[in-house]
Amino acid sequence: MVLVEKGSIYQVFLNDPERRNPLSPAMVEGLLAALEEAEKDPEARALVLSGRGQAFSAGADLAFLEKVTEMGAEENYRHSLSLMRLFHRLYTFPKPTVAAVNGPAVAGGAGLATACDLVVMDQEAKLGYTEVKIGFVAALVSVILVRAVGEKVAKDLLLTGRLIGAEEAKALGLANRVAPPGKALEEALALAEEVARNAPTSLRLSKELLLALPGMGLEDGFRLAALANAWVRETGDLKEGIRAFFEKRPPRF
Repeated sequence: MVLVEKGSIYQVFLNDPERRNPLSPAMVEGLLAALEEAEKDPEARALVLSGRGQAFSAGADLAFLEKVTEMGAEENYRHSLSLMRLFHRLYTFPKPTVAAVNGPAVAGGAGLATACDLVVMDQEAKLGYTEVKIGFVAALVSVILVRAVGEKVAKDLLLTGRLIGAEEAKALGLANRVAPPGKALEEALALAEEVARNAPTSLRLSKELLLALPGMGLEDGFRLAALANAWVRETGDLKEGIRAFFEKRPPRF
């Protein structure tokens, strides 16, 4: 269900193309395992997430969805918790993540893209949080979406369930780059390479700050930032970066 290509840019593919890469229980567990492996791999500097075939992810597994109203509360809660772990794990992943949205990203599939740090979207791809159209609710995804785009835009997308194109997604802040047709993965890999050339310590600390600051008051935010500013001065990455600057050469992080 999940295909992994290792390297400095760790590539993770949703690999159920005939069914448009739905978030089946097996897919969720496969993605969690791939994230765990990528975090532990010292060679992996960034991660690119994409889908095989014509879709990024069509969201819920329809075969599984037919059963949810007949499942008991405990089983449904266990499944919800596994989805929660996936979105939380991806959103808080310590290494930079880039989504290559190669085709439709719908419902939970849109949530996966939104959970990544950066998004490169195929010019012809569509994205939408469509759960309300079938009587479901984008509960887990909404936690991330409202942080990404603000309350008013989140209400528009969640209450209408409409699909948006790549250019609108970029205008709303849900995509960082729009790629020519068929080039989303290529451009996502290039973006990941660009990010991965930066200092790993700086990238990790920047992500931690960006996770914490939206929930903090002004004074607490500045105090945390001052601590981060002081702490990073003791790291080997900064020492190497300054040395490389004065020696007029690329740093070796």
